[in-house]
Amino acid sequence: MLNLFSIFDPSTSLYFSMNWLSMGLLYRIYFPCFWKMKSRVMYLYYITAKMLYEEIVVNFLKMNKMLVILFITMFFYLMGMNYLGLLPYVFTPTSHMSVTMSLSLSVWMTIMIFGWSNFFNKMMKHLVPEGTPIYLASFMVLIESISNLIRPLTLAVRLVANMIAGHLLLVLLSSLGEMSMMYYMFTLPLMISLTVLEMFVTIIQSYVYMILLVLYLNEV
Repeated sequence: MLNLFSIFDPSTSLYFSMNWLSMGLLYRIYFPCFWKMKSRVMYLYYITAKMLYEEIVVNFLKMNKMLVILFITMFFYLMGMNYLGLLPYVFTPTSHMSVTMSLSLSVWMTIMIFGWSNFFNKMMKHLVPEGTPIYLASFMVLIESISNLIRPLTLAVRLVANMIAGHLLLVLLSSLGEMSMMYYMFTLPLMISLTVLEMFVTIIQSYVYMILLVLYLNEV
């Protein structure tokens, strides 16, 4: 294998991009649940959404309850894309900065525009932490501004790095198993364990992504 990162290259026709179109399959999976009879999968979605809703509303009392639905939807959308990426020969959208950065930047920009338009004084206070000496105020404004501006970048890089790391480990183990049957018998249990671990990582990373955006909005 000449390049390990080639597994993240979208291989598709120039005239019909099936890789990016596959992201829309999540809507095909989720939406029919609202019109079908209750099943175990739908019940699992309901329980998970209820737990997330209660946690966000209880811990972030200032959060508008209607906005909670947006973040819960984002959690399921990211989790679905992460899980689809674990399937063999399936394009992993969340391993590309173009996907994660566009998602984080759009939500972050919405939060910033809403905050600066409606709570200008409060947003200015966030630039100077309480108790900061007057001679450090200008420096702290610069530091806090940079910290705020790189938030969408850190969100995107965190998700991309975690997705790439897990997939690269799986590729390394699978390429080692192709050398001989002895290596295959040794790497197979490791690959199964790593795949199970990656399934938990997809949930954790989706949850962290959602909670960080909730925290950013809660500061407004």
